[in-house]
Amino acid sequence: MAGINQIEFDQIFIDWYYPVRNFIYYKTGNMQEAEDITQDTFLKLWEKKEKINKETAKSLLYTIANNLFLNKIEHSRVVLKFVNDYDSDEHLNGPDFDLEMKEFDLRLQDSLAQLDENNRSVFLMNRIDGMTYVQIAESLGLSVKAVEKRMGKAISFLKEKLNMRI
Repeated sequence: MAGINQIEFDQIFIDWYYPVRNFIYYKTGNMQEAEDITQDTFLKLWEKKEKINKETAKSLLYTIANNLFLNKIEHSRVVLKFVNDYDSDEHLNGPDFDLEMKEFDLRLQDSLAQLDENNRSVFLMNRIDGMTYVQIAESLGLSVKAVEKRMGKAISFLKEKLNMRI
């Protein structure tokens, strides 16, 4: 029977919290970030407890932790690229920047509202919730290919609406 109960989860937590945290710490070099990612890892494991095989929990933990780490890196790259592309010396301080950010946020919210519901859900699950395409596919009962197609449509739509590179 698949699934783990509270007692089994507690034991997995006791056995694997520090090894997973150390694994992420070696990758990030930041203990606080490693703690955060490790906590998120165990939260995701708990959310999937009905589907987990106790014997494969260890490898699943490391996979989840690594994916969360990679998502965090990708997010950091996007933020860094935005800051670098925006000519930080000239625009990041002052009322003009604040006004432009508020205008952009309004345009983004409007564009997201215009997205087809299926494409919007996939886009937000990936970009806001940090879910992988596989996780989204499992959550929505779709194939990974369908998730990729919806994500591509969402990005194309937003690029066109916002006149920018994403």
